[in-house]
Order: sequence, then structure tokens, then C-alpha cells
Amino acid sequence: MSKIGERCSFCGREKRDTNMLIAGLSAHICDYCITQAQLIMEEEMAAKSQKHTPDYTLLKPVEIKKYLDQYVIGQDEAKRILSVAVYNHYKRIFHAKKAKEEDVEIEKSNIILVGETGTGKTLLARTIAKMLHVPFCIADATVLTEAGYVGEDVESILSRLLQVADYNIAAAERGIVFIDEIDKIARKSDNPSITRDVSGEGVQQALLKLLEGAIVNVPPQGGRKHPEQKMIQINTQNILFITGGAFDGIEKKIGTRLQTNMIGYTVDKSKQTLDKENLLQYVSPVDLKSYGLIPELVGRLPIVTFMHSLDRETLRKILTEPKNSLVKQFTKLFEMDNIKLSFEEEALNFIVDKSIEFKLGARGLRSILEAVMTDAMFELPSKNTTKTLRISVALVEEKFQLTTIARLKVA
Repeated sequence: MSKIGERCSFCGREKRDTNMLIAGLSAHICDYCITQAQLIMEEEMAAKSQKHTPDYTLLKPVEIKKYLDQYVIGQDEAKRILSVAVYNHYKRIFHAKKAKEEDVEIEKSNIILVGETGTGKTLLARTIAKMLHVPFCIADATVLTEAGYVGEDVESILSRLLQVADYNIAAAERGIVFIDEIDKIARKSDNPSITRDVSGEGVQQALLKLLEGAIVNVPPQGGRKHPEQKMIQINTQNILFITGGAFDGIEKKIGTRLQTNMIGYTVDKSKQTLDKENLLQYVSPVDLKSYGLIPELVGRLPIVTFMHSLDRETLRKILTEPKNSLVKQFTKLFEMDNIKLSFEEEALNFIVDKSIEFKLGARGLRSILEAVMTDAMFELPSKNTTKTLRISVALVEEKFQLTTIARLKVA
């Protein structure tokens, strides 16, 4: 029999029920509690080190662009600007302590991408997040409204980022947020609204504190905030915000600013060298302000870049060259059923031509391929005889004529 009192002061086990009972001045602890305490210590130390030490390897701008080149075809100007912006942002996080000691506070530089739909804005942001292994989420600005109105609060953006990070606050605070359709929250007129613009100017004003950097109360499951709800505090100081939008019609504002329609003897010769087919390359913060973004929001998105519209050559490369190209994706899908898939060059050219004809962009390539390949994907997995499938231009033309896309009228 063990002596009275010889039991673990933490779990209450008696000495006979333990492998070892260590005595202190006025208490005892068993080997089970020591093991548990060690596990708790390891978890706490890991959490602290994760909070202060980034768990990613920061690449140089040239290396970042090389990585982007593997997944995104063209858009060299946008990739260069993004590479520098991302490098500076995470370099700032790495050296935050040293900069603070030297009394130099480096502000973050959020990014705005201007370009037509299907030019690769979302793909660029997603690829950068994949490269850095940081949490990444996509938010749609069209569903956001001012606090108190039907829709989503701007804090719901951070709820998504928190969910992607498995509620690891330290990881979420170093993540990347892509806000799509930012042009849809432009205010409705050039003058400040005297009435409520709950899904336009009101949302822009609500986004200001998120973009600049502040400690924000975020509802864990998203949705509306209410007084009795438990909140999670997130510091947005080190979250990189990348925004994108088509900004339909902004070319007119750029043209007006550059006076592209000027005629007469006093015309500036430099104006005549402008590329009037692609005015987006001359986009500036002034144009964004004219379009309807409030000056405060434009100031918090200091890096402005553009996406080229996709020409035939670029679309052709998108089909086959990237690591995750559409041809490689479909080839892999058929390979899973032990079917070897191949395409004739003319068949791929036909798909590109139809995407251009119907003005569908890069997303249109997948739509056409899916429509053309549906019958094969439906029938072949059930057949044990067919082991190869070669897609000819005649087959593509035949299948395309049966699709709903073929019934569209060119605008």
C-alpha cells in the first residue's frame, strides 16, 4: 500500500498506478502528466515561433517572375510589377523588427490590376500565393454592402482568409487577399453622394481600414456581425491586398486625358505615338479616380498595373504551354482511365479561332473544350477497347456545331 498523500497533484493518480511519481517540496507529479506538459510546451513554442518567423522562403523578383512564367503566358509587364511588389512586401515583413529598431516604418503597397475578363488577373494572384505557401482567398466586391444593409460586411473577406488558414491567426495575418470586381463598387457619379450608396462608395469607405492596416474584429464564420457574437481580432498590417477589375469604359477616360482625338497644327507629336488599340497600358490613378474610386481608396492602392488583351498567339500558347495548361489537364483526365489523348494542331487552332470569334477570352478555351469533349468523356470510360483518342479538326468542328456556343451571335 502506498502512503497517504503519495498521489499526483495534477491528475490524482496514486503511486501504484504510475510508472514514476516525482516528489517536490509540497506536491507530486507523475510521468503521464510530465509527458502531457511536454507536449503542451512544444505546441506553445511552435505557435510562438510561427508567429514571429515566417514559414516561407522569399524569392528574388527575377525568380518570382520565372515561377509565374510557368503558369501564366504573356503579361510580362504585370508579372514584373507584381514580382517587385510581392518581394518588397514580404521583405518588409522579414525585416520588420530591424526596421523598427532603426525607426523606419515601411508601409505596405497594395496592388490594383486593370484588365478585361479572362486575361489572368485571378490566376496571377493565386499563383503567387501558391509559390509562397501562404493563405490565399478570393473575395467578390459585388456582394459587399455598407454595415447594416442586406449583403456582406467587408470583414467577411477576412473570415474567408481565416477559414483558409485553418483559423491560424498568425498565418492569416501574412496571407494574400484578392478582391475581384473592384470596379463594381465605383460610386455612381463624380460628386460625393448625398444619399446612401450602400454597395458603392459606402463599401469603398469601409475597405479603407482593411487596406491600410488595422486591428479588425472578424466574425469566425463570416456573415453579419451582432453585439453578442464572439469575434477574432486580426491585424491587417501584413496582409497583401491585390484588387482586380475590368473597368469597362475606362479607355474613354484614358483617351480623354491623353487627348487622343486632337487634330490640327498644334497636335503634340508624342501623342501620335500612342497605341490607341491598347489604351489600358496608360492607365493611372487619375483614371481610376475619374472612373469612380474615391481618392482615399486609390491612395491605398499605390501600385497600378494593367493586363494586355489576349491575342491569337497568346491564346494558342495558353492551350499547351503552362504547367497546368488545358491540354495537359484533359490529357491527365483521360490518362486516369488508361486512355492516351492527343490533339491535331489544326484542331487546337480551330478552338482558338472560335474563342476569338465569340470574344470568350481564355475562359472560353475551356468552355469550348468541355463542350467538344463531353461525348468522349461520357462514352469512353465504359469501353474496354479504346486505349487511344486523337482529336481531329473535323471532329472538333462537328462537335462544336452541336454546342450552345455555336448558336451565339457575334456582337
